Amino acid sequence: MKFKTLILLTVCLTGLYPLTQQAEEIPNPLIDYKGFLEDAGNVKKLREERRVSEDIFIEMARDPETIILDARSPEKYNLLHVKGAKNLCLPDITAAELAKIIPTKTTRVIIYCNNNFENEQKAFASKAPRASLNIYTFNTLYSYGYTNVYELGPLLDINQTQIEFKKDTLTHGKL
Repeated sequence: MKFKTLILLTVCLTGLYPLTQQAEEIPNPLIDYKGFLEDAGNVKKLREERRVSEDIFIEMARDPETIILDARSPEKYNLLHVKGAKNLCLPDITAAELAKIIPTKTTRVIIYCNNNFENEQKAFASKAPRASLNIYTFNTLYSYGYTNVYELGPLLDINQTQIEFKKDTLTHGKL
């Protein structure tokens, strides 16, 4: 009985090995995980230096040449977003789409995400900290060559922040 189980296990494991091996050998020049990891390593220090307080975010947002980028879904953006923010959903980011809303690669861009705001779970549903949209957005902008990116750092209560929000035609908070 033990021998039959051992043979069955061997056959199963041997049968799976070629599938694993095959997955590693499938080339795709449009997917570069190694490059992603390299960019993430380069972004780490830059991102730490570019995380800003609420007050600095507000000051930067007042500059008409600064782009406030919201990479959440259009549905969440339409529920509530920082006043003046432009929406480009992360899965829709391409070089062409970025160029439509960010004039140059040196234009100052400030980003925020779900994990910057609490007490508004419909519009700003919290993500797992490692899956925070800011992390992906910052890395993505860097990968596309945008060099002047800043990120709202703190977690802010939606009801107490001085950042102004827009919901359809209603406006909340201050900016």
